[in-house]
Amino acid sequence: MKFKKLVLHRFLYAVILYSLLLSCGVSKSIKDIPDVSIYDSSIQKRIKVSDSAFTIENNFLGKNKQGLWELYVEGDPLQIGLLTGSLTQELFKKQEHVFLSKVEELVPSKTKQYLLKKIVAWYNRKMYLHVPSEYKAEIYGLSKYASNDYNHIADNYLRILYLHGAHDIGHALQDLALVGCSSFAAWGEKTIDGDLIIGRNFDFYAGDDFAKDKIIAFVSPTKGHKFMSVTWGGMIGVVSGMNEHGLTVTINAGKSKIPLLAKTPISIVTREILQYASTINEAIAIAKKREVFVSESIFIGSAKDKKAITIEVSPEKFGVYEVSNSNQLICSNHFQSDVYKEDQNNIKQIAESHSLYRYKRMQELLQQEPKVTPKIAVDILRNKEGLDNKQIGYGNEKALNQLLAHHGIVFKPEDRMVWVSSNPYQLGEFVAYNLNDIFNKKHTKTTLSQSELNIEKDPFQFTKAYKDYENYRRLRKDLQKAIDNNEMLDPAFIGTFQKVNPEYWEVYYLIGKYYYEKQYYTAALQAFEKAKNKEVTAVPDKREIDSYIKKLKRKLKK
Repeated sequence: MKFKKLVLHRFLYAVILYSLLLSCGVSKSIKDIPDVSIYDSSIQKRIKVSDSAFTIENNFLGKNKQGLWELYVEGDPLQIGLLTGSLTQELFKKQEHVFLSKVEELVPSKTKQYLLKKIVAWYNRKMYLHVPSEYKAEIYGLSKYASNDYNHIADNYLRILYLHGAHDIGHALQDLALVGCSSFAAWGEKTIDGDLIIGRNFDFYAGDDFAKDKIIAFVSPTKGHKFMSVTWGGMIGVVSGMNEHGLTVTINAGKSKIPLLAKTPISIVTREILQYASTINEAIAIAKKREVFVSESIFIGSAKDKKAITIEVSPEKFGVYEVSNSNQLICSNHFQSDVYKEDQNNIKQIAESHSLYRYKRMQELLQQEPKVTPKIAVDILRNKEGLDNKQIGYGNEKALNQLLAHHGIVFKPEDRMVWVSSNPYQLGEFVAYNLNDIFNKKHTKTTLSQSELNIEKDPFQFTKAYKDYENYRRLRKDLQKAIDNNEMLDPAFIGTFQKVNPEYWEVYYLIGKYYYEKQYYTAALQAFEKAKNKEVTAVPDKREIDSYIKKLKRKLKK
């Protein structure tokens, strides 16, 4: 079931990440240190303007009033890496600590670490062959500002290089993860002015701390196109972004096998597309030449082409999907091109996951809005109900807004406009940015946003329902701890837990599990039957509930 999967996902994610990092020790023999002699390695010292503002000549980092960090850097690959590292060094070190301290917490056994190291060391043995040299140079510059607290795992450069594969591994484990990104595009008669509008939720969950310090990076490289992306400390890859030509890139996980060999991290592929493509055909050509090690839909929007398509990549296949006789495109977590119609992984994903449900929900909401605007796109991303507006419980992965997103984002490529959500989740204000103004330097170093175009906060965050949901998340941890440690809870706890999220199936599953462990079989059966009658997330979850119900009925007959 979902909670069990979340715990297991975090464990496996940490295990593989730690093993991945330990394998850097093996990889050291490769001596993959990029040649940066062709680049200018000199940058000025960082000037601290305030606790939340820093500058280096034309480059700067500042925190806006919505809590988003805004970064502007320019130069060659090494300079961009050095400047980014210097300006964001506190955020960089904090983010790495968030990842690696969790790893140490979840995998404390040195014996297990050693055994896993031997198995997973193979993951990254050839990644260095699949990352373009300019990005290795950028990572090298960035790594100069990495924390020295983890040198026992690997030297800074190799450690940061291999961390770029962690996202792919997390997606490969999506059966065990809270990964359910949703994307859509509308253009022509589907939008109020005919221009392309794209919306997406990035629902990659790696803990609450992971999402606290989002960086909106604006990069002006000496080679290629200027671009923006939503990122975090230590990450040069792209998960959501747009370049100066109005080409946008976002990624949605597909069904993957656990990889045995790391190749090009998907975020590096999308970074290359953003930096070097201005049309859909150019984006396809770049994606085709890179070998990846997970399955992913790359959602491409193009101001020049005035439409959107998806590039569907996997280790064995390559497909392109575009709509015909329609001016809207929807993408969740399954593939749609002919190449994958007989693919067994994809067929299973459609049949058993929550991907198709969210796809249908996006269809439903777009049908209700004949003319999409940026505000309407944000409303769709924030939607918390199921099909036919059914109440399915807060946090349900079948909802577009699962109340766990790292960020939501809306693009209007022809105007070079982008709106990025602020915390919490995608409920905070969507902050507006105009790429033309930023890259033409029609801005100040105090702010890059166009606040008059911001989209207001979701009033849901000020409701009792939202407070109850946050309380639910805290109580869920307490209940899971009691289940794991066979602890007894106050009977009033169960009633409170049920009241804070009454429509969510997971509530009754956890209550059933607690009663089952306490051998209160009648109460457990009642709870599992309630869970079954709610909107259960996926087929494996339903199977597990049915399994408990069968076991309990047998026990009660004795």
